[in-house]
Amino acid sequence: MRKYIYLVRHAQSEFNEKGIFQGRLDSDLTPLGFVQARLVAKFLADEGVEVVISSPQRRAYKTALTISDVLDIDLEVDERIKEMSFGVLEGKNFWELFEKERDMMTSWLKNPVKFPLPTQEPMEAFEKRVLSFLEDLKGRKENRIAVVGHGGTLHAMVCLSLGLGLEKLWQVHMDNTGVSLLEMEGDSFRLAYLNRLCHLF
Repeated sequence: MRKYIYLVRHAQSEFNEKGIFQGRLDSDLTPLGFVQARLVAKFLADEGVEVVISSPQRRAYKTALTISDVLDIDLEVDERIKEMSFGVLEGKNFWELFEKERDMMTSWLKNPVKFPLPTQEPMEAFEKRVLSFLEDLKGRKENRIAVVGHGGTLHAMVCLSLGLGLEKLWQVHMDNTGVSLLEMEGDSFRLAYLNRLCHLF
């Protein structure tokens, strides 16, 4: 039986608006973020989504809660899809950091496995928890599932399901409430589309 996994990046957060490197830090949705969450919920209502699975972090959870309320479906929380920890760099302005540490940031964006950030979550541990989550999706009874998470974890789901490896983690891009569709049949995955934003316009 084919499954359809709708990957939804959380709506705009206060730290997104300010350009803050978030990781395990958290912030609430902005007014625009709450609007984005309702718009993506209406998009998913037309897709027949049966359940929402969310990261426990506030920015993802509030996005997922809006979706589950609008669609009147169950919401589950899974710790395995919380954002990657960026260690001591969390809370810093991303663009200021890029200017001050351009070589480090450029290398990390090109290949985060070979050039990890100082004190970030080990890539092996990150990969293990994302793979565990993907594996458990295969056994679920629902055929249409929305997963609300973060850039890092959702990019990892795309890369790992397609066999690209986490070296390509930041060569995938998802905007706030961008929707990407993974089609799963048996052990095979297909990326039907990436970062669809038509619901925002």
